[in-house]
Amino acid sequence: MPGPSPGLRRALLGLWAALGLGFYGLSAVAQEPFWADLQPRVALVERGGSLWLNCSTNCPRPERGGLETSLRRNGTQRGLRWLARQLVDIREPETQPVCFFRCARRTLQARGLIRTFQRPDRVELVPLPTWQPVGENFTLSCRVPGAGPRGSLTLTLLRGAQELIRRSFAGEPPRARGAVLTATVLARREDHGANFSCRAELDLRPHGLGLFENSSVPRELRTFALSPDLPRITAPRLLEVGSEKLVNCALGGLFPVSEAGVYLALGDERLNPDITLEGDALMATATATASAEQEGARQLVCIVTLGGETRETWENVTVYSFPAPLLTLSETSVPEGKMVTITCTAGARALVTLDGVPAAVPGRPAQIQLNATENDDRRGFFCDATLKVDGESLKKNESAELRVLYAPRLDDSDCPRSWTWPEGPEQMLRCNARGNPAPSVHCARPDGGAVLALGLLGPITRALSGTYRCTAANIQGEAVKDVTLTVESPPQMNESTCPSHQTWLEGEAAKLACVAGGRPSPQVRCSREGTPLPPRLHVSRQDAGTYRCLAINPHGTDARMVTVGVEYRPVVAELAASPPGGVRPGGNFTLTCRAEAWPPAQISWRAPPGALNIGLSSNNSTLSVAGALGSHGGEYECAATNAHGRHSRRITVRVAGPWLWVAVGGAAGGAALLAAGAGLAFYVQSTACKKGEYNVQEAESSGEAVCLNGTGGGSGGGAGPEGGTEPADIAEAPAEGEVFAIQLTSA
Repeated sequence: MPGPSPGLRRALLGLWAALGLGFYGLSAVAQEPFWADLQPRVALVERGGSLWLNCSTNCPRPERGGLETSLRRNGTQRGLRWLARQLVDIREPETQPVCFFRCARRTLQARGLIRTFQRPDRVELVPLPTWQPVGENFTLSCRVPGAGPRGSLTLTLLRGAQELIRRSFAGEPPRARGAVLTATVLARREDHGANFSCRAELDLRPHGLGLFENSSVPRELRTFALSPDLPRITAPRLLEVGSEKLVNCALGGLFPVSEAGVYLALGDERLNPDITLEGDALMATATATASAEQEGARQLVCIVTLGGETRETWENVTVYSFPAPLLTLSETSVPEGKMVTITCTAGARALVTLDGVPAAVPGRPAQIQLNATENDDRRGFFCDATLKVDGESLKKNESAELRVLYAPRLDDSDCPRSWTWPEGPEQMLRCNARGNPAPSVHCARPDGGAVLALGLLGPITRALSGTYRCTAANIQGEAVKDVTLTVESPPQMNESTCPSHQTWLEGEAAKLACVAGGRPSPQVRCSREGTPLPPRLHVSRQDAGTYRCLAINPHGTDARMVTVGVEYRPVVAELAASPPGGVRPGGNFTLTCRAEAWPPAQISWRAPPGALNIGLSSNNSTLSVAGALGSHGGEYECAATNAHGRHSRRITVRVAGPWLWVAVGGAAGGAALLAAGAGLAFYVQSTACKKGEYNVQEAESSGEAVCLNGTGGGSGGGAGPEGGTEPADIAEAPAEGEVFAIQLTSA
């Protein structure tokens, strides 16, 4: 079973408190005045709600008591000095219940105050206009019926989440209920599509209750702007039956342009336009097709609608019929020399002109006759028709082409007699022939060799150079022409035409042997370190080195580096004896021969007859004698030889002994010396060098060494003054131009 309601519990608590106070008063303060009390004294109840009221007194024995109110009761509970009553369906904005008791012939009273409040359950925003012109005012009105007390209400008008106006009704009478808020708003473009609403707030927090809020259903505002100008129509003034023409209607200053509607019609026929939008402008484009039933004057109407308002305009269009002229040829393809008739006709009201020659009157044909020639092939004929409609001259034309059959022609402009092409890049060879039907062209060497691939892209090679016979043929005949093809090429040098190593001979006239292939013939210029080489020069050894040869023609260049070597005849540059002062008998001496030559020279010696024990170096450049004898005195010759010639020099060597050695010999020695001299003379004579070949290794340590690569000879050295020793004399004398000998002498 459910317990007592909160109101009842509050009333019972008040009753027990009153009884306690009563007993206390009886025992403690018997003379205290009596009173009546009503709880709660002031109450705020939601409209239609209920409330328990407790009426009590401190009178010990009240005669009677009660609760006076116009409100409906639901239940009552009583005690000796108290009364609790439930009031239900409280709807009055404000009531004052009275609690009373009769005590000691007095009436004790207590008044209460009960007020009701109603939540803002209904918040209504008055409907907005279907379309609102931009720049004009409209009214926002919000109603909150029955909500209250009004003094606790606040109403707010909103655009989206933005507050437009807010009003509090504080200070209104407590019994006042419901509220209305109205505002005038200027319509703007940015308000289009915006939601407007109203928010109601009932603030009972000062009374111990909460804040009650509610909002209206949002309403969308649609604003528009329609230009006062009329639409602009673009359409042809004349429209031919069966033809299709584009017409369009445009209007700017529209907002929102996407909401605008367009009606476009030609006469009674409504057109189906395509709408394009750009900024705040609209353009409707449609295809108008005129029928024979519409021939005559018609109106093209355009109506633009936006926000319930319209802008309308129209243009006059004349629909007419104008068939195309007819152009006929008696034959479209004829052989050369045949007659042809050309005729031009049109409608009954049209005037025709054939190739600039008009007919006599409108509706009559125009005609031409001609004898077909080659120049008439592909000749065009033109038929023009003129019709006047609504003050304007309209024209139509027709054309036809005549084909004349004739034999091929090979003109120089289409098939040149001479072709010149650079070698390498792909080219297309063309030899075109005139003729009808189109001739076939074939070019080949007269000897049945190579065939030119006409009209095809291909590489140009030197092998294509030559003369070709070109033949053009069709069913009417043929034509023949000889053509020459010249292939030009850039310069080219190789080892065979410009050797990379060349040899010159000193003292002779020479030039670099370098030629280049190519067409046209290239020029070849050679230089050394940037200095051009003259056509011919007198060769010296300083001309040896590296040269750069450059070949040039209009198609390019080619370069080669050439190394030049200079060869020269041998020269014995130096022939010297060591020691230079002469040789004593038994002493050693060396002869050195240095030659300059290229290619390197071979060295050979010729020594005095009878000179034994002569040694040579490995390259024959040095002749040495150890233990010189009188036979070693005399003339020595050094010869240098290479492929370009021979050169020699001579030197004379004297061998001298001390005078003391001669005196000691005395007479005894003199006899011996005479005998030795006679023997030596015999030996020298018997061993004189003979012409022939000698083995170097076998002859190097023998007397034959002096004959290597030469011939012996020469006279022995003369005796110096008796009893003294003179330094050896070394003398050079020319022989055969530049030949030198060595003479050994002894004391």
